[in-house]
Amino acid sequence: MRALRSENLAVNTPQQSRIQAVIAGDRRATESLLAELLPRVRNLVRYLLRGDDVDDTAQEALIAILRGLPTWRAEGSFKSWADRVVVRVVFASRRKVRADQRVAALEPVEMVAVPSDDVAPDDYVFRRDMARLLDQLSDEQRHALVLHYVLGMSVPEMTEHLSIPFETVRSRLRLGRARLRELYEQESASAGGRK
Repeated sequence: MRALRSENLAVNTPQQSRIQAVIAGDRRATESLLAELLPRVRNLVRYLLRGDDVDDTAQEALIAILRGLPTWRAEGSFKSWADRVVVRVVFASRRKVRADQRVAALEPVEMVAVPSDDVAPDDYVFRRDMARLLDQLSDEQRHALVLHYVLGMSVPEMTEHLSIPFETVRSRLRLGRARLRELYEQESASAGGRK
């Protein structure tokens, strides 16, 4: 097993080389990595949070990713690893807000367009609309839907990550899907009535 790991480490992918350059302090590699991650990180934070804390939390998540780079073992997708770091930062931020007794009953934040080669303009509009609809769900349902459908976590993974029972996760997914569908249909009906 150790020999196998040594062989895997010897094969350096461009992504691994780039991350090693960032760890070594290469400014250009760091800027390039952050520019690539920013739209993905901000969107994920926006899906999980509502309010003015989105940009601050996204910044904290990017810093956590940079600090955690030496722990990435290249056993899976770098983007999946980064997504999980973002989720941990978001949930830690939410716990801190609760501990400080600051209730976040803030107005939804309009998403800011961040250029990305990965997303077509229609996809951006759809994502913005879905983020607005997600704002109307409870945090529990919202988090369950984002973890499952955006990050692709399985129900057992979510059970472990959220430290809640399996059936609770399934219930939140079911209720969240139903509520999101209801909100989407209401919005579609009202948009159709305006035409």
